[in-house]
Amino acid sequence: MFELIDQKPVISDPVEPLPLGCVSESIEFDNVSFSYPSCDRVAAAGSVLKQLSLRIEAGEVVAIVGQNGCGKSTLVNLLPRYYDIDAGSLRLDGKSIRDLKLSELRQQIGVVTQDTILFDGTVYENIAYGAPHASEAEILAAADKAYVTAFLDTLPNGIHTRIGEKGKDLSGGQRQRVALARAMVRNPSILILDEATSAADNESAALIHKALQQFAIGRTVLMITHSMTPSLLEFVRRVIVLEDGQVLADGSHEEVTRQCLVYRRLFQGETERREAA
Repeated sequence: MFELIDQKPVISDPVEPLPLGCVSESIEFDNVSFSYPSCDRVAAAGSVLKQLSLRIEAGEVVAIVGQNGCGKSTLVNLLPRYYDIDAGSLRLDGKSIRDLKLSELRQQIGVVTQDTILFDGTVYENIAYGAPHASEAEILAAADKAYVTAFLDTLPNGIHTRIGEKGKDLSGGQRQRVALARAMVRNPSILILDEATSAADNESAALIHKALQQFAIGRTVLMITHSMTPSLLEFVRRVIVLEDGQVLADGSHEEVTRQCLVYRRLFQGETERREAA
């Protein structure tokens, strides 16, 4: 047990870290290649990203789309430096993320994933986990922005109701709104949403998209999704299509629809699914 605990993390702070502050210029993937460590479950797939180059300006709301296994989640998981890239450079505001202190880097990033991780505490405590030093007013404001307050009157003790292990006493959509509030209370300059509404009902998905329209102002938002919906298109201004670890298409929804067959199929398939439902 102690031998495991005493292991040194592979990802560590630089000896002399550079200051970061709020990301106000750009995110740059410069000729980035990446493959998972050999012990990883996806190692057999080889390189996940292959000499990928991409620049995202601060304040852009970007949808990153593509089929399963194309590298969408891997791309955004490199930003908080969960893994180090194999080759190339990944920079925030012109600074390599290897030169940044991990705590400062990750403080600038909020993440909401498809598999929401909630704890057997209250709604309030689960939101506060995103920023342990946040004030009560900040936590309540985040709950309001993420439309958590819209369902609190259905809980016996409101925001101070215990929600069970993994939030089992909430619906999928309610769990996602709590996770969004947790990300919002951090006040991040970069917000990552990895299939964040896939487990949400239509009402919750619409509320999450509405919340994002306001929260995205002045922030960089990266939305990972299999497909686009009309509510997303109301505030997403750029679509990046990945295929086999590389950028296949990049532009507005209209431009990518004209240029990219893969994207047309994804968008039309989602449209047909919604109409059938």
